[in-house]
Amino acid sequence: MNYTEAFEELQQIVKQMEHADISVDDLAEKIERAGVLIKICKEKLTKTEEEINKITEKFE
Repeated sequence: MNYTEAFEELQQIVKQMEHADISVDDLAEKIERAGVLIKICKEKLTKTEEEINKITEKFE
């Protein structure tokens, strides 16, 4: 799963929660899934930041 996919799914979960479109029975599952998606996004952003730093170091 790439960053965009993870972020879009996370946005859908947030919208569902904001509009109370999630049943109490599904709430824990959605929160757990959101945690996984946040971790994916964070890892992708960290990796991208590291790659950018390596590239910019070449120009210093």
